[in-house]
Amino acid sequence: MDLKAYFKKVREIESTIPTAYVVIASHETSDGGKTGTFTEVSKGLAARMIAEGRGWLASDEESAAFRAAGAEAKREAEALEVAKQMHFTLVQPADGRSKPGRGLKE
Repeated sequence: MDLKAYFKKVREIESTIPTAYVVIASHETSDGGKTGTFTEVSKGLAARMIAEGRGWLASDEESAAFRAAGAEAKREAEALEVAKQMHFTLVQPADGRSKPGRGLKE
């Protein structure tokens, strides 16, 4: 493998990527990679994956759908975390005694 040509290709691809982070979709690979798995990566990593033939840049619609799904998953996870942290307060009657038949004898 010609490393100069490889890194030149990576730099060329990286220069065409407009933002610092992009969504890429994967190609099927011999080591078990699946086609169409979306991931958000830095533009340097995206350029290497594209140069190696392991992925392609996702379209604007695919990127928006991926990010919306991630935002929804984050909201759901936060809601579950809040639900775990519910606090309850037990209040006794004003006279300080419990009601008959509820544990303490009078």
